[in-house]
Amino acid sequence: MKFTTITKWEFKSTLKSKKFMMIFFLQLSVLLLMIVIFNSFVTNIESEKGIAITPSLNGFASMNVQDQSGIISKNLNPDIINVIPSNYNTSLNNVEIGKTTGFLYVPGNAAQDIQNGQAVNMIVYLDVSDPKQSVVRDEVNSTAKLIADSYSSSLTSSAAPQNTTLPNINQQTTGESLPLQIIKKVMLVILLFLPLLLFGNMVIDSIVGEKERKTAEILIAMPISHANIIIGKSIAVALTISLQIAMWLIILLIAGFNISNPLLVFIFIFLSSIPIIGITSAVAAYSKNYKEAGIGLSIVYIGIVGFLIVPVLLYITRSSYISNISPMTIVMRIFSGESIALGDYALTLISIAIVSIISYWIAIKLFERDDIVFGPRPGILRLLFDLITFKKV
Repeated sequence: MKFTTITKWEFKSTLKSKKFMMIFFLQLSVLLLMIVIFNSFVTNIESEKGIAITPSLNGFASMNVQDQSGIISKNLNPDIINVIPSNYNTSLNNVEIGKTTGFLYVPGNAAQDIQNGQAVNMIVYLDVSDPKQSVVRDEVNSTAKLIADSYSSSLTSSAAPQNTTLPNINQQTTGESLPLQIIKKVMLVILLFLPLLLFGNMVIDSIVGEKERKTAEILIAMPISHANIIIGKSIAVALTISLQIAMWLIILLIAGFNISNPLLVFIFIFLSSIPIIGITSAVAAYSKNYKEAGIGLSIVYIGIVGFLIVPVLLYITRSSYISNISPMTIVMRIFSGESIALGDYALTLISIAIVSIISYWIAIKLFERDDIVFGPRPGILRLLFDLITFKKV
């Protein structure tokens, strides 16, 4: 008998379970409610009377500027970009070492060229490894367009062609501010990963339930290895999770969320579920009952959430290669449409593989021990010693 037999049994029984279907649609209802709350929250932020963004996020992206005329630099939105006047060489060096996100060079005769109706050739240097570079680029482009449109309107409406005074520019916010972009990206990636943290009860019921229903003896007595039992049950849960991930993606796309490369997003979220199921299986294999498994899972999931989210915040604060160790980081970059190097993909896949191998190895070793399945169960320190020394029981 192979693990596929266990997978078929578990998957069919799960889909036929009324309890599962009720939980499944309840979770979808929670998602719809979260979408409504999310959209309401974003609307309040975007409105003038809405929720204020914390001051620490204002001017989050920094840019050196060499603009003697001041016509561009004085009109950049300070709520988005922290403008730092500097010279050419120093500014380029700051971009290269990652001290600033970009450098805007405006020719010294820009004001005169605008008065003469001539084009002004500005140069923007960007640190492409910095996730904030798109915000800097968009703000520079929108400011330049605002100045050009304002000056054109001034010339058109002026009855005196000889009037060559520079127009007054009223800065308007265009597009989304950096804090809002950060909030939307982080909240969306959390929504996408939420199903992975909602199916822990399935793993617990699949493994701990065997102990409580006294069917573990029958299952172990069957001509199938302990490893195939754990793997078969885990695959069944993974298949179920994949269905919900697909439905959540479809709902989010219908709701109007901008998700680039949805298929690749689905693949990486699904791959991320594998080590989480493995960790949950290890907790379930050690637990005596549902209550103990629930407490253990709550503690372990705090660490899992931290491992997923902290690298995301690190990447937003400052682009870092190590931040791709979290699958959540790579998923956020994928649906944002960023250009991702193969090395970044490789780091994510390696971290998933390492955690998966370790967690399933521990889960299988625990399930192989009769003193854990039937009792009396040894303490955690004794188990750790046995696992480290590869002691057979």
